[in-house]
Amino acid sequence: MSVPLPLAPQLQVDRAARGLLKGHRPAVVWLTGLSGAGKSTVADRLEQRLHARGLHTYLLDGDLLRGGLNRDLGFAAADRVENIRRVGEVARLMADAGLIVIVALISPFRADRQAVRERFAPGEFFEVHVDVPLEVAEQRDPKGLYRKARAGLLKDFTGIDSPYEPPVEPELLLRTAAVTPDQAADAVLERLREAGIFGA
Repeated sequence: MSVPLPLAPQLQVDRAARGLLKGHRPAVVWLTGLSGAGKSTVADRLEQRLHARGLHTYLLDGDLLRGGLNRDLGFAAADRVENIRRVGEVARLMADAGLIVIVALISPFRADRQAVRERFAPGEFFEVHVDVPLEVAEQRDPKGLYRKARAGLLKDFTGIDSPYEPPVEPELLLRTAAVTPDQAADAVLERLREAGIFGA
């Protein structure tokens, strides 16, 4: 005979209370775009700015997560879905802790990003499209990934033999071929301020 699981407790200290203690509202900034678009650089500059204001943050970078939490996943379609789901759940837990969470992740498919968005309350999830033309991303290619993909050494590489589905209505669009990383980070900072995540 199976014993029913107890209902989740109604916790008295919730994300709003934790955010109030930290002096800002919890939020997730989800930076999506091609490899080489500048997601990690913009995320780092943004976190520096938030930290300098005394705000509580955590940066989840796709490359680091692939080497730890998600090291068992490859790049097949099902693995990509699971990669994004796991990162979304970690981001949700960190937001519950009252943090401003910055995610830098290619996350190529709209449906996967939407599934993550739906785990958050309205006004907590900020999808930021770090947009760059494919040819510019290939020119940058800091890790040599595009060269390997073009040579057939990397399969299912986003932008080459696997599609990237850009956001339709992101909270912010950053064209990083036209702005500096500092300008891009400033734009995200201002968007968060306008949304009331933190005060002036």
